[in-house]
Amino acid sequence: MQIVFQDPFSSLNPRRTVFDTIAAPLKHHKILPPGSKKADLERKVLELMETVGLAERLINTYPHELDGGRRQRIGIARALAVEPKFIVCDEPVSALDVSIQAQILNLLKELQQNRGLTFIFITHDLAVVKHFSDNIIVMYLGLEVEKASADELFDNPVHPYTKALLSAILVPKVNANKERIALRGELSSPIDPADECRFAPRCNYYCEACDKGTPPLIEITPNHWVACHCVGPDRNDLKLRPDFA
Repeated sequence: MQIVFQDPFSSLNPRRTVFDTIAAPLKHHKILPPGSKKADLERKVLELMETVGLAERLINTYPHELDGGRRQRIGIARALAVEPKFIVCDEPVSALDVSIQAQILNLLKELQQNRGLTFIFITHDLAVVKHFSDNIIVMYLGLEVEKASADELFDNPVHPYTKALLSAILVPKVNANKERIALRGELSSPIDPADECRFAPRCNYYCEACDKGTPPLIEITPNHWVACHCVGPDRNDLKLRPDFA
């Protein structure tokens, strides 16, 4: 398993060139066969640079000489150096300009298809998630609240938190944006939380079970799971929270 980090500047050693950064895991994990020479190492580094779209002329440059997009490509090349099958992407595009975000996402998608990679893509941007992911898990204060395929989650969101997140996505089309769902109340402390729905203090809806334990994750349709006391055919007591009405 390898990780692509959020900040493409602080995750790179400023004293190491592009060559040194990408070569480090190759040397540490002894990826090249015994008896390999420096020329073989350089050839492998250049191959990885080409894979992620870095020009050969940048091999001896330092991170501060490059823009955010190129720095993130270095991080991706470093992750690919050990030939992983599984990569964790921790907010890999949140620190980049929108135009650069698209380039990096397209690169990751291409690598996923060409190399058969599996990604866990951690992000707060659901628009990015839909573009990139096959399956989505929505979490709130460390707990899963909903999980489904990307298409199912966007077409049929069920949990109130998921609906609020999706309502915040801006669509660049006239009259295409949904009414924004405002979340009120205070964020619960994640330290020693009470045995109740963690989203309850900010949820727009309420039923008698909300304060009576953490809701279990239940399968409401095939491969669509939700953790909410207010979801289900027997929920006749669902109502707007009186303090929010």
